[in-house]
Amino acid sequence: MSEDGTNGRVRPGHTGTGPGAITPDGCAVDLYRRLGPGTEPEVIGSAVPAGATLLELGSGAGRVTAPLAERGFAVTAVDESAEMLEAVGERAPGVETVLSSIEDLDLPRRFDAVVLGSFLVHTADAETRRALLATCRRHVKDDGRVLIQREGADWHVDLPRERHDPAGYTVRIMSAEPVEEGVNSVRAEYVFPDARWTQTFLSRPLTHEALAGHLEAAGLAFESYLTEDGTWLAARPR
Repeated sequence: MSEDGTNGRVRPGHTGTGPGAITPDGCAVDLYRRLGPGTEPEVIGSAVPAGATLLELGSGAGRVTAPLAERGFAVTAVDESAEMLEAVGERAPGVETVLSSIEDLDLPRRFDAVVLGSFLVHTADAETRRALLATCRRHVKDDGRVLIQREGADWHVDLPRERHDPAGYTVRIMSAEPVEEGVNSVRAEYVFPDARWTQTFLSRPLTHEALAGHLEAAGLAFESYLTEDGTWLAARPR
């Protein structure tokens, strides 16, 4: 393990600035400790049966993990940053945590639902996306569901834009600059009264047809969108 508490995997094109530790994909641990859960727990909770087993891939600091556990779900949180998982333990004591990259994860059991949030499916690298979706299929029960968070329509062109959170901070998506065919370098800014963080990451916009094709190649079938804006979808094993 590297000194930053990760498994040492470097994420090219991903950087971050601001107070505290920065993970290889540019996420600031202290920032994610502060961020609220948003609507994700409601979306996920309404898509799976009460008391279901959930595998949360890329849990970060547990902003979604904790509310899901409070709702009675048996959550297993996976992240490649030990510092992020330490924060999960603080927010959701008793939740099982697994230190691993998503691509390398191979647990000896399957779950009622697998959650791939944080727009991870938009990774710029095709092989990484195949590995992410393969992990989802490998760990979901044959009658289970895979829940995926995707970017909204025109997210890379309706810029800059910002959102003021009721908790008192502002999230700005500053730019999305092309770096190779079909891939943009996206720069985000998070401004609190007492601190500021930035994150730069690579993202590949995906049409519905392209994403459905990636799901099918992984042994999954698109089922339905879970939100009106199309940012959450459900897939089932084929």
